[in-house]
Amino acid sequence: MPRRMTDNTHRRSGHRPLGSLRTGAALVVWGVLTAMTGVSEPGFAADISPVKITTPNGITVLVVEQHFLPIVEIHALIKTGSAYDPPEKAGLANLTASLLEEGTTTRSSKQLAEQIDFVGGALEVTAHEDYTTAAARVLKKDVDLGFTLLADILMRPAFPPQEFDRVRSQILGEIISDNDDPGHVAMKAFNQLVFHNHPYRWPANGTEEALNKLTLADVQAFYAKEYLPNQVIFAIVGDITVEHATVLVQTHFGAWKKGPAPARTVKKPTAIGKKAVQFIEKDLTQSTIVLGHSGISRTNPDFYAVTVMNHILGAGGFSSRLMDSIRDKQGLAYGIMSHYEARAMPGSFWVNLQTKTETTNQAINGVLAEMKAIREAPVTDQELAEAKSFLMGSFPLRLDSTAKLAKVLAQVEFFGLGFDYFVQYPKWIERVTKEDVQRVAKQYLNPQHYALVVVGNIAKAKIRH
Repeated sequence: MPRRMTDNTHRRSGHRPLGSLRTGAALVVWGVLTAMTGVSEPGFAADISPVKITTPNGITVLVVEQHFLPIVEIHALIKTGSAYDPPEKAGLANLTASLLEEGTTTRSSKQLAEQIDFVGGALEVTAHEDYTTAAARVLKKDVDLGFTLLADILMRPAFPPQEFDRVRSQILGEIISDNDDPGHVAMKAFNQLVFHNHPYRWPANGTEEALNKLTLADVQAFYAKEYLPNQVIFAIVGDITVEHATVLVQTHFGAWKKGPAPARTVKKPTAIGKKAVQFIEKDLTQSTIVLGHSGISRTNPDFYAVTVMNHILGAGGFSSRLMDSIRDKQGLAYGIMSHYEARAMPGSFWVNLQTKTETTNQAINGVLAEMKAIREAPVTDQELAEAKSFLMGSFPLRLDSTAKLAKVLAQVEFFGLGFDYFVQYPKWIERVTKEDVQRVAKQYLNPQHYALVVVGNIAKAKIRH
């Protein structure tokens, strides 16, 4: 099932990463240096001081020097994703991203894989809803190769016809396979209810119907329109100086021609104004339940209060109210979580669980009861303190590798959160009060107007909603 709300959004695409830093010489260097230094990348958030540069062709470059390990992460965020798939062409952004590393005008897909594997590095491209990421991870001595290969796939993709057919078939196979997973089926139906007329309603990898109609010309046109240097944020983190990083970006990406930023006509999703229910019949002994509604955007000023509230409600694992009520006290589910997926436009809030067919109604009522309870009365001092302590204490773990830090840094720039984010995040969490939690619960939880999807033996479950 999908993950809870974090800044480290997400997810899937229809291809494999090339290479891995967990192999060969890289692993040896990693192990020896970690043992010698006692550190495992990088330092404290207070030490994160990005330097920002804009190139003549419009690339935003962010550099964080970290010299304890000889590793460099080159992370490119391209401001396009599945939310900007043209109407009736769901999956185009993902298909385009998946084809970038399947051959360029100078290298075949096999040559790309062999070159990055030879140095124990990694090269991967992933399409998300709001943006696409392309990243190279290499040892310091191979940084020029990392830039070379990343520039090749971003600036010179060949989109070979045979690879187009193969990759599209592979993604279609993944979609068909997902249809056998009750969790995927439930989330897909849920998103169509919540985002009824918005691109967020489709998975990033698209639909069978749309993919079958996509052509190589569609991919080429999407790439030409969306992949522009002035649409790119580079986050470069690791054992490299600002000066060296700047030279490498200019050397490898300076010839990339800027163009007009694509027009964005997608409007914010509209909140559902009434209860929306969908039951999907499958001969199963358990019901898979997803219940929720519209959520918030990442730039919403209430993001931090909502994060604390949601942790108490259902994102806090065994300490959450939903786990305590639905699992521990009522024994209705092995696990249950609530999620806020904060995106560039308002995302969704949802609770997901599996329960025995016979207890479907009890579980749904239990979820709604907890949503109502956190709206109606303040949380306890202990709940608030424990939630804030966990969120502040776990924050450095989201920055504890060059790859994680580069990813978050690019998102900080993309969402306009400001570079003081790394120092301010714990302070913003700490400032949240019990009154804030109750206020945002009343504002952003709606136990009356929600979408409910149940996948299972519907006749036997006798659902009363």
